[in-house]
Amino acid sequence: MHELSICQALVDRVTSIASEQNARQVFSIRLAIGPLSGVEPQLLEQAYPLAAAGSIAEEAELELETLPVRVFCSSCNTETDALPNRLVCGNCGDWKTTLVSGDELMLQGIELERHYA
Repeated sequence: MHELSICQALVDRVTSIASEQNARQVFSIRLAIGPLSGVEPQLLEQAYPLAAAGSIAEEAELELETLPVRVFCSSCNTETDALPNRLVCGNCGDWKTTLVSGDELMLQGIELERHYA
């Protein structure tokens, strides 16, 4: 399950950001996940508590947003939604497309409480 290693890297990054911001607690972590990212959101949610245990992000809520698969068609110069297993143009049906989005795994935001001296 590579989702555990992804969560460990996520917790490391969040911990680093929290330290830079002089935070005392992390309340939430927002991730955007595309269906073609190779990451299973459900497995990520299950792995997160293990990776976050004992860290500043241990109590943080993991918020996941699923992004759409979008393609650009070189035949009709249109950007449309597509299915993960069918990357054809939604406008003309051509297969000469380029993936625009859907393979992302992005840290979109962190909500934290800063410690003021």
